[in-house]
Amino acid sequence: MILLLLIVGQTTFAQEKSRFSNNLWIRVDGHYGFVIPEYKHFNLYVNKPTQALEVSLFKRTTGKTDWEQLYKYPEYGLTLQYTSLGNKDILGHEIGLFPYVQSFIIRKPKFQFTHQFGFGIGYATKRFDLETNYNNISVGSHVNIHFNFKLGTRFVITPKWTFQSGLSFTHYSNANMAEPNLGVNLFAAFAGLSFAAGQQDDFKKTEIAQHTPKHELAFIYAAGGKHTRALQSTVYFTSSMSAEYKYHWKRKFHIGAGADVFYDSSTEIEMAADNAVHKSIYDFRTGIHVSQELVYSKFSFILQEGVYLGLTDHVDHATMYNRGILRWKFNDHFLMHISMKSHLHILDYPELGFGYFFVKKK
Repeated sequence: MILLLLIVGQTTFAQEKSRFSNNLWIRVDGHYGFVIPEYKHFNLYVNKPTQALEVSLFKRTTGKTDWEQLYKYPEYGLTLQYTSLGNKDILGHEIGLFPYVQSFIIRKPKFQFTHQFGFGIGYATKRFDLETNYNNISVGSHVNIHFNFKLGTRFVITPKWTFQSGLSFTHYSNANMAEPNLGVNLFAAFAGLSFAAGQQDDFKKTEIAQHTPKHELAFIYAAGGKHTRALQSTVYFTSSMSAEYKYHWKRKFHIGAGADVFYDSSTEIEMAADNAVHKSIYDFRTGIHVSQELVYSKFSFILQEGVYLGLTDHVDHATMYNRGILRWKFNDHFLMHISMKSHLHILDYPELGFGYFFVKKK
């Protein structure tokens, strides 16, 4: 009986291991680039090129769903990255860990042109300290948000080996949860090799039903928090309410517009730092936006560009605002998302949102 249990256990473990390794690849990349000098202090303190080493595990999709076929069999993985930042004494190094999705613009048997999005966390070995590292006004915390985007080419050497190269953009900052928070942007060229670690299944191809355009309405409430420019430890409450319209123009791409109401409880303390007169109504802002949504099944990535109308921004005096949103529709009527509100490249605050939506055919 014990022998039988051991045999069954080993067989089950071998099957699970085989299923995990199916379509599994290992990828190693080297990066060489520079810190983007969007602020003057980078010209003073960044004195070397940046270098990075990435190790990734990723899996191919094989077309089990229509979405996998529509996106030309995308890949998803997890990357561990170690990056120098041009000045080890002030900026130190960053260690990033982030999941990513890579999809294909061109996919030929021997050549592919790809784009990749990754979003996770990063650990900065050096941060701002008023006594020991006051020159580092870019990062106020060790733990940060890490965003990565790549455009790349891939050449198939053999069925088990590929060579990839391309361009990479990386941003890391603490989402305004600690000050200072200018963040660091990196631009680099990369190259590396990928190796197939398990059995590779054939791609499936089935007939996909024609897309029917639809109309969507959504109502969303979101809440978050932020620090102020005064280097305080207090986290101030923020929130927003939005009404959105989307036209499901393509199965993968939706366009739309909406109206927003924002609340920011840090307004009074921010205006006091500038010796400006505060009124309670200044805690609110209103605006309208347009949006572009890239859809993959129940998940989507949304970019919004808005302008303040009515109640304007009395702190930064910004005319426009932006939001980047990762959204999940977990059933036919309810959604949740994580959003980052900014004024162009200056991050304002992150939010967690919940909403109700309904869809009607055209």
